[in-house]
This record gives sequence, structure tokens and C-alpha cells, in this order.
Amino acid sequence: MVLRRALAPALIALLVLLPPPPRADAAPEGQLTWGVHITLAPTWFDPAETPGMITPFMVLYALHDAMVKPMPAGPQTPSLAESWSMGKDGLSYEFVLRKNARFHDGSPVTAEDVKFSFERYKGTGSKGFKDRVAAVETPDPGRVRFRLKQPWPDFLTFYSSATGAGWIVPKKYVDRVGEDGFKKAPVGAGPYKFVSFTPGVELVFEAFDQYWRKAPSVKRLVFRVIPDESTRLAALKRGEVDLAYSIRGELAEELQRTPGLALKPAVIQGTFWLYFPDQWDPKSPWHDRRVRQAASVAVDRPSINQARTLGHSRLTNSIIPSMFDLFWAPPAPVYSAARAKALLAEAGHPNGFDAGDFYCDGSYGNLGEAVLNNLQAVGIRARLRPLERAAFFSGYSDKKFKGGLIQASSGAFGNAATRLEGFVVTGGAYVYGSYPDLDGLFSEQAAELDRKRREAILHKIQQIVHERVVYDPIWELAFLNGVGPRVGESGLGLIPGHAYSAPYEDVTLKGK
Repeated sequence: MVLRRALAPALIALLVLLPPPPRADAAPEGQLTWGVHITLAPTWFDPAETPGMITPFMVLYALHDAMVKPMPAGPQTPSLAESWSMGKDGLSYEFVLRKNARFHDGSPVTAEDVKFSFERYKGTGSKGFKDRVAAVETPDPGRVRFRLKQPWPDFLTFYSSATGAGWIVPKKYVDRVGEDGFKKAPVGAGPYKFVSFTPGVELVFEAFDQYWRKAPSVKRLVFRVIPDESTRLAALKRGEVDLAYSIRGELAEELQRTPGLALKPAVIQGTFWLYFPDQWDPKSPWHDRRVRQAASVAVDRPSINQARTLGHSRLTNSIIPSMFDLFWAPPAPVYSAARAKALLAEAGHPNGFDAGDFYCDGSYGNLGEAVLNNLQAVGIRARLRPLERAAFFSGYSDKKFKGGLIQASSGAFGNAATRLEGFVVTGGAYVYGSYPDLDGLFSEQAAELDRKRREAILHKIQQIVHERVVYDPIWELAFLNGVGPRVGESGLGLIPGHAYSAPYEDVTLKGK
């Protein structure tokens, strides 16, 4: 008994020093293929260029990893950072890195990579970071400290979900291959490694079995570009793809009738709207609030919802998703063609007017057609200009779409403040003009640490945006997808509000 007691501490010490046992994860097997509704762009392979939309995250969740990110467990789930803390004065955030996280080239994820990734970030929200972050410090390879110029209650929301600033790339690799080289052969720390990209055809990934969270179950992921909806459904029916994004209307009904296939609808944090980029121009008809009101009440949202998404979308009167923190609930949208015509007449346009071009993401051109039909029925005449998604959002953010209407959307993560910063406040990536009083209120809430006071300010901003009809919201999209018989876990809906399959390491083939 004495000998056992003497040996016990030594045995415990030995066990602590021994390396962890090898992972018991089964080797990844098989392949899953997605029929993707948009043309994929290399800009989405690089977190540094993340725009204010959800599309890049389709790729980011496979190829890269973030310090903190939305996951099934919640919107701010520890990932490459195993923990973090905020300074008592609200002027600093310190992150402790996970020790077993590695990039696909085998190098460890270090504080230097985190600092580098943040400093090269130039996507949505980059100006806000530069204005508010005083310094990024690396006390040692396993810790990163962000020092703020003033308290910023939304720092973690911006860093973890609303932007790509917290998604980490390897500094040494980027320095070696250059920015263009990185887009051609990206290296990340996510569950899947880049294999190949054929523009306009497909993107291929292969499982990274050293991923810290768990080894993926499926060995190979293929994202096949199939912009035509009927062709996507046909590919799903023939078994050429296992999942098909965005199957709507009559095609969705056909999918539901097809044995072996399943329709997977999910109302996401993707709000859609009409934007009036010329509302600040006194010479434009859109300068008159009554004209913007006319456009709003001219849109028959219930009929469009039923025809396009089988009634699954959530009709809204805000560009802020109702599931977002700090959301203000506006009055329900109203449809009245008669009221729209009366408002136009009051504004001096009894016969309507030519509204120019109607710019939209081509993958939602059918929504644009339906909205245009409603507008034309009351006298607002416009020409549909659908563009590929990357080109559309580039033109939108570069402020090229003037002299017309913009049908846009955002499914980006965040809260009410992050959405307002990108789409309402001066300096926002997609802001063509703004109002000084809204800018002032936004600045006031940005440093307000009292939750109730901050919420009241943000609610007031949203109310003013609604009353001035800065936007004409349409719906919170129900993203309808098709799932084939080989799929076990599709990953669709695992992360609340997210549009696409994720986390990819949780996706399975049936029986695996």
C-alpha cells in the first residue's frame, strides 16, 4: 500500500508528459457534389477581401478557419482561439490560440499569422477597424491582444462574424507566393484543402485529416457551377450532384414530388431590398419620399413569396434580419397598387416615369422580374440588368449603379449595428448617400456600453430609416435547396441563419 502511494504521483506526472493518444477519427471517404447557383470567383478564396454578403463563407468554412466564428453552438464559438477576454476598461481584447491548430502546409497557426491577417484585411468593415483599433500586439506566439482607441461594444461581433477579419491565413506562405499566387493556390487552416479551381466549372477540396476540431467524414467536396435552375434540378435527379442550391417555384414543387429527393427550406438572415441610389439627388424622382413609398406599396410580396419560395420566406419591412440582436420590429409591409398610383400622382407623376436600369444579382433575376412587373403595373418603368454575383457586388460597392434601381441583399452574419454600418452609415461599403442625423446617432451608439441606451439609439435609427423609406425591403429569404439520396448530414441549417452547408467537417454520406 505504501509503495502504491509513493508511485502514484510519479505515474500521474508521466501521463501528463506523454503525448495524447492518436485520433480515433475514421479516415475520410467518398465524395459529395454540390450544384452551385452562382459562378464562383477567386476573390472568395481570400478572407481579406470578404464583402458584406454570405457567399464567400460557402468557401471560407471549408478552406479557412477563424479565431471565433458562428457554429451550431452559437454565433461566437471559440475556434482557432480557444478563449478570449476583454479588459476591464473595454479598451482591449486578448485571445489565446489553440495549440494544435495547423495550416494545410503543416505550419502552426501563430499570433504572427493573426496579426498579419488582420492588418491585410480590406473587406467590408475594414475602415471601421482602422478607425477604432489602435494596435495589434503579439506578447508571445500563442497570444494576440487588440488595443482599441475607445470602448467598442461590437468589436467581437465585427471580428467574429460580420466580417472576414478574424479568418486567418499563413503569413509566411502569403509572403512567399504573393497576393495573386495565394488566390491561385490558397492555403488555410480549415477542414478541407484546396485541390483545383476551373473557372465557370468547378471548385474541388480534399479533406485535411489534421483539422483540430475533427477529421472530416467525406474525403472530397466538389462545388459544380450550374447557374441555370432547371439544369441544377436535372443534375440532382440524375445523381450528378448530391445537393443543389436554390431550387424555387414550380421546380421546387417538382423536386418535392420526386422520389428519393428532399426539399430543404431554411429562412436565413438574408434580407432582400430595393435601394434608391439617387434619393439624395434633388433632380431625381426618387428624391421625393412619396415616390419611394409608392414603390414600396406597389410590391405584392405575398404573391411573389408564394410563387418563388412556396410561401416559406418571411415578409419584412426592414433590411435588418429579425433574428439579429438589437432588431427593431417595423410595421408590416402593405401592398396596394391603388395607393402607389395615388402617391405617384401626388408627387407629380400621374403617368409614372422611366426609372432607368434595374440592377440585380443574376441568380435572383426571377425575383427582379416579379418586382419589376409590380412596379410597371403602377407606372414605374425600368429595364432589368442581371449580373453575375461577383460583378454585381463589385459594381454595387464601387457605386457604379446610379440613375436606376438596385435589388440587393445581404446574408452576412452580425447584428443591427453591423448591418447599418455597411448599408446606411456614411463610409459603408454599399452606401451611396446618407443622412447626418443618422451618422450622428450611429457614432453615439458605437461607444455606448449601457445595453439599454444603446438598444434605444439603434431602434431609433432603424425607425428613421423605415420612415424615410431609405430602402424598400422585400423579404427574409427562404433558401430552398434539394438534397439527394446519398447525403447523410447535409450541413444545411446546422448554423442558425447560415445559407449554405456548414460546418463541412460535420457533413456525411448516408451510412457513414
